[in-house]
Amino acid sequence: NEGEASPQVHPLHSTAVDKLEVSSTSADDVVQAIKRAQNLHDVHDIREIAHFLLEDCDISFAYGYRGSLLSRLAVASLHMNNYAIAERCITERRISHRSSMLPLESSAIVRGLLRCHHIEEAWEVLEDELHLPLDGWVDFDASSFDDDELHLEEEAIRRQLEIRDMLVHRARSIGSIASRHFYEEEPTLGLAAIGKLKELGGIVKESGLTAEELGMPWERFVRGAALCEGKRRDGKWDDNGENANGGSEGEDPTQWPCNIVYTVLDAMISFPPENKDVTFEALCNALVRRTVFVTGAVDMDGCPEADRGEVAFIGRSNVGKSSLVNMLTNRKSLAFTSKTPGKTQQSNYFAVNDKPELARQIRYGDDVPGSKDRDSFYIVDLPGFGFAKVPQQQRQQWSDFMDEYLLDRETLRVVFHLIDARHGATDEDVKIMHKVGTIMRNTDKKQNNAKYVIILTKADKNVKGASSEKNPGKVAESVRDKLVDTMKANGVGYAPIVVTSAETRLGRDEVWKYLRLAAES
Repeated sequence: NEGEASPQVHPLHSTAVDKLEVSSTSADDVVQAIKRAQNLHDVHDIREIAHFLLEDCDISFAYGYRGSLLSRLAVASLHMNNYAIAERCITERRISHRSSMLPLESSAIVRGLLRCHHIEEAWEVLEDELHLPLDGWVDFDASSFDDDELHLEEEAIRRQLEIRDMLVHRARSIGSIASRHFYEEEPTLGLAAIGKLKELGGIVKESGLTAEELGMPWERFVRGAALCEGKRRDGKWDDNGENANGGSEGEDPTQWPCNIVYTVLDAMISFPPENKDVTFEALCNALVRRTVFVTGAVDMDGCPEADRGEVAFIGRSNVGKSSLVNMLTNRKSLAFTSKTPGKTQQSNYFAVNDKPELARQIRYGDDVPGSKDRDSFYIVDLPGFGFAKVPQQQRQQWSDFMDEYLLDRETLRVVFHLIDARHGATDEDVKIMHKVGTIMRNTDKKQNNAKYVIILTKADKNVKGASSEKNPGKVAESVRDKLVDTMKANGVGYAPIVVTSAETRLGRDEVWKYLRLAAES
């Protein structure tokens, strides 16, 4: 009719979709046009699509699918470094389509913004569109609903699914931000992002999400943090935050942990466990860069200088102590492993992350320059008990040495007591437990603040066909209950219990949480 504006036609370079106009264009046409323009970096088509969606189409276009199309266009524009168009799409999507925004779309936009180095804008999208629910995790009991309240149950289920989806994409988006900072050598900002991941871990576990559903790239986070830690050891930042060229980069290493990777480990532990070998291998390579046998001590005079934190492993013979130490450090022969009980007949000291070529200094007496790393610590493999084929007098010497060691070793941070998960505490374990409990309570004479941790080994033996991915191991409820009662009776009921397996690698992340205490000393 006369006076009415003619429909706007937007010509495209594509032969499949050669033009866009409101009267004849479908949502599929727009999707196809966006994909082509993004893949070919067609600036003209991206601009025409933007004019079409932002100026010609109203919110009802394609039965309300316009919001999703705007998110696709925003991602495509960011892929082509056109932030101006992306910003308009993000803003219009929030104003007109907030109720239909999907977490998957928001997560894609965050990654696109990161690619273009728009970090603040990425955080803004994350906090606005992928925010935590104000009421926390929505839990309910289906039996609490009456027959006439079926709609309420359905609403609760729908709400749970929404929150789970939100949590998945919030976690992935925060991880993307952390990864970007680490690989751009911005450790302070990376640590802050990983800290937010750790805060998220509690509600993630409460939601029942699995590691598979979350799909977190922990290995990438570990390698990124390790990259920054390597630069730190090489002198990129000193304790005053100055870089190698003398200019400040806004980094303050005094606020960082002794190894940046430990912060990633904290976040990993707060999330559902995944027990992937490739992730743990990256973790071990970052936390255990060098190991060397330092000395074997049979009394306190034989112990090395107390110049760093240390952790001690103790347990009856044949409990799998040496195998567990090897598994935790991702080494095949750090501690002596044998099928003959009692082969560990002295307190074996292993230095972790000491100065390079320390082994040559120990072996040949050469004066090797350098110093230990800031996260260096000792692993102490204490003598086994029980089945060791040694005279009673030697057993008593071991016992007396352990008393003195636990009481007087100032740098001792953790005592790991290993117990067979199949059988629980034996008489020898009870003696060790009682000894440790007595010493731990003797605060007037005790020279350290060591923690006592129970490690249940060989948990894979309780599961048929155990593997690292599925059924890595377990402990019978009766064994655990009896163990807890024994711990309480011997004054160590407060001690944490960690279930492990050297075969399936179960529990390694959890044990490293305590190894860190020695590294930070």
